[in-house]
Amino acid sequence: MRDRAVGHAPLRAATASWHRTLEAVLALPASTSIGDSISSFLDAVGKFFSDLAAVHWPALLLGLLFFGLNLTLRSRAFFHSLRAAYPAVPFQWRRIWGAYFAAVGFNNVVPARGGDVIKLFLTRSSIPGSRYPTVAAAFFVESIFDACVGVLVLIFAFTQGVFPKPPDFAKLSSFDIAYLADHFRLTLFLLTVLAIVALIGFAWLSTRVKAFWARVRQGVTILSDRRRYLREVASLQVVAWLCRFAAFWFLLDAFRVGGSVRNVLLVFAVNQVAGAVPFTPGGAGVQQALLVKVFASSAPTAVVAAYSVGQQIAIAAFTALTGLAAVVFIFRFRSFKEVLHAGRASRDAEREAERDGVIAPDDAAEGGHQSDQEAPTPGARRPRAPRVRY
Repeated sequence: MRDRAVGHAPLRAATASWHRTLEAVLALPASTSIGDSISSFLDAVGKFFSDLAAVHWPALLLGLLFFGLNLTLRSRAFFHSLRAAYPAVPFQWRRIWGAYFAAVGFNNVVPARGGDVIKLFLTRSSIPGSRYPTVAAAFFVESIFDACVGVLVLIFAFTQGVFPKPPDFAKLSSFDIAYLADHFRLTLFLLTVLAIVALIGFAWLSTRVKAFWARVRQGVTILSDRRRYLREVASLQVVAWLCRFAAFWFLLDAFRVGGSVRNVLLVFAVNQVAGAVPFTPGGAGVQQALLVKVFASSAPTAVVAAYSVGQQIAIAAFTALTGLAAVVFIFRFRSFKEVLHAGRASRDAEREAERDGVIAPDDAAEGGHQSDQEAPTPGARRPRAPRVRY
């Protein structure tokens, strides 16, 4: 027994040493970085509220108006994608608009992009006979144009000499992006794991659920008609981006940073990076750190810090209140939390129905089979669906 204990001693010593090394390398710097990030963010919040009198309120209101118009146009483009996927099913644009605003509002106040789940459920519950893979695939349609614009915006930003290069992200005061940039191997490992999991998931779905890819193709039906896509989706996204451009121009003016083509494009680039790191609501921490760095030579640090936080607070309050109003008055839920619970219940009920044979996967993929209707959701109103197969 003693010999066995002695034999395990080196293993225990090595394990203890490994734990101490891990704590020294990861835990302590992480805690310091988190504290610095929180302190920096709270300082910026304090500067914003202490300088409210200096905010140009008409410009702020115009900025929020154009931002709302941007989301409205994008919801219309999303509606057209869904209409192409479900041409024989009547559904209302106001419900798609409500789902869109609810998702953006939730994402701006809660991290990890839980609003996408809300958008998926509310949209699915608004279209009788629809399925989650089809609705999720329709999300992809608008991302094509956005990705193209995003790449051009980032190229412009990196050529201006003020936007930090990816290796320099480790020097920013935002813990999340600084940590990922400083631990490149860990970041690469996580991305690899996510890619492998995604590939396994798609492979499993393609073999276990024969209709999965049919549903996905149904969601991107509008892409098969180039003229219709350009007319009903891309053209609206062009106008939406112009409205978003105007929104940030007015917001820059409202907080005394100064609106200009260059400054707005730099803000777009900051939003692109912040959107890829969803560890804080709306990427607030990343935005604040990058904006202070980008506009260091354009305005005093206190002004830029107040703008970075003030813009985020204004957009978050506007979208969250509008989204909550949509949840309450359009979908008849009492809160975002109730929507999330209903979404989980709906998904579980659908899986159970498919497992029990109540919903046939092949029929479900065609969208519109009477047995494919979701279970009634408390508080949600849905238009009646015609009994149509297509």
